[in-house]
Amino acid sequence: MEVQRVKETIKIALHSVALPVCSITAAAVRDPSSTSLTNIFAPESTPARSILHLSIFVLVITGMIFLVVSTLLVYAIVKFRSRSATVTSEPAQVYGSTQIELAWTVIPILIVVVLFVATARGIHAIEDAPMPANAVEVTIIGHQFWWEYRYPQLGVVTANELHIPVSERAHPRATFLHLLSADTDHSFWVPQLAGKTDLVPDHPNRMWMDPERTGVFLGQCAQYCGTQHAKMLLRVSVDSPEEFAEWVRQQQQPAIRDERVAAGRQVFESTACINCHAINGTVANGRFGPDLTHLMSRTTIAAGAALNTPENLRRWIQNPEAIKHGSLMPAMKLSDSDLDAVVSYLETLR
Repeated sequence: MEVQRVKETIKIALHSVALPVCSITAAAVRDPSSTSLTNIFAPESTPARSILHLSIFVLVITGMIFLVVSTLLVYAIVKFRSRSATVTSEPAQVYGSTQIELAWTVIPILIVVVLFVATARGIHAIEDAPMPANAVEVTIIGHQFWWEYRYPQLGVVTANELHIPVSERAHPRATFLHLLSADTDHSFWVPQLAGKTDLVPDHPNRMWMDPERTGVFLGQCAQYCGTQHAKMLLRVSVDSPEEFAEWVRQQQQPAIRDERVAAGRQVFESTACINCHAINGTVANGRFGPDLTHLMSRTTIAAGAALNTPENLRRWIQNPEAIKHGSLMPAMKLSDSDLDAVVSYLETLR
């Protein structure tokens, strides 16, 4: 029994820490609306470009070191290989060569200093960048296993799918992200827009990005945070100024109240759903799960684990484990009629 439990634990761990890039790519394949795969060598934002330039600089220097050391090693192996005639003789011993000792001391120190200065300069440029007056501010809260996005200036709350404006050359506009965690350590990572930045409980962090083109950029929690770490995906939708303004306007609206689905709304408001979820304009005011006020405006559910379709939504409510094993959302055990009514109600939340 004990061995079986160990095997199950290892199986879950291996499944959960699968390479993030593979997870993101799989999500993009499932989602036809995705316009961009993760590619650290195709930066679309100033922080990502700074990181790429620094990475190439370090790679060139370390590659040169590797080439020099490898060349000397091969030369020594070939030049001074053992010969049968001299197998018992001892090679010439060299002691106290000031030139050699200075070379292998000074050169490495200079290399380390250069790398340190270049890295410190890059970190300073990203971390200490001032926030412009027209910047969009977003508070990001990492949960097990989903993302919460709050726009305090705009009065918008959403989940898993971040919308930000494009930063046009003629009208630059950056987005500054304030990073918090509701439970354990997480890490916000959108390779084409910025580097990995940790979300640590009781330790606020921040990052920023200024994407130069519109599109959907995929990201991933890059810090192991529990069973479903590998499925804690995120999507950043970079919109044109007009599209972003329209999205904000729609998100600021109260939840649609359609009397044709009143039965579903009543079921939702009379169950434990309201303890975890919030719907603006209703009695639902939970904070443990995503805000559902405009649920159907999102492309995916369960933090990118499935497309947001009526079939997947019904399956998700009926049995979350079927879509995301280890998620903290309980199965509500609704009857088929109540389940259909709730799904119909949620489909109106656009």
